[in-house]
Amino acid sequence: MCIKKNANSYSSIHFFFSIISIKSIIFVHKNRNLMFSGSIQQFLKSKNYPLLSPKAVLFDMDGVLFDSMPFHASAWVQAMRDMNIPFTAFEAYMNEGRTGDSTIDGAFMRTYGRTATPDEKKQIYKLKTNYFEAESKTTPMLFALELLEYIKSKGLQIFLVTGSGQSTLIDSLQLHFPGIFRKENMITAYDVSHGKPHPEPYQKALEKSGLQPWEVVVVENAPLGIQSAKAAGLYTFGLDTGPLGVDVLYTAGADIVLASIEELYNKWDDFILNCKKQ
Repeated sequence: MCIKKNANSYSSIHFFFSIISIKSIIFVHKNRNLMFSGSIQQFLKSKNYPLLSPKAVLFDMDGVLFDSMPFHASAWVQAMRDMNIPFTAFEAYMNEGRTGDSTIDGAFMRTYGRTATPDEKKQIYKLKTNYFEAESKTTPMLFALELLEYIKSKGLQIFLVTGSGQSTLIDSLQLHFPGIFRKENMITAYDVSHGKPHPEPYQKALEKSGLQPWEVVVVENAPLGIQSAKAAGLYTFGLDTGPLGVDVLYTAGADIVLASIEELYNKWDDFILNCKKQ
């Protein structure tokens, strides 16, 4: 009798915790759906778009596909200090997405009250490039390849929209993400007159895609990149992969902020499902 009683007690406890576990899963799933549903509804209402139906995904590069921003920040700080211009890593992250010329002009205006000369820009950017190439390690973000391959398998177009002009990183795309990015689907610092936060980079990608704004979504990690995408009228994921924090990305205009590419990969199907429900 004692053994039977213990067995029944165990069964009851096991059943109780199973119910709690199932309820927890349902609760998390509902919250996840509400998270996407709310951001999509708000986006559509703000733009007066008929729906959100992704047929292309536009990716930033540094801090999204590659874990390269710490090296960019360090290189900018060293290059600027070589020219006696105060500059911090935080400023580098806040300026991420700008063209090199624009970043340098901003630092010169703050320090000297003028923009940099062409020779000064050339010298500083050469210093920055040398520091970056000497220190950097081309490391893809975890789950970046998996996400890209999954999106491609679903028939969506994939674009690169970056303010970078670092040839080493752009060349690394083919090495680490073979068969994903086509040259004609890349917008880099060499392809625009105005870098982020101006909408031109994302407008050019949108034009190349041949799609409507509500058929495109953006994956960004930088405030200026988010501002650029939003100015182009596009739904934008902010990835909190740097030191700036969630609030900064939402303030920049991100429709939703996730912690990483891995989280976006894990929640991509939930996002698409909520797009179809609108």
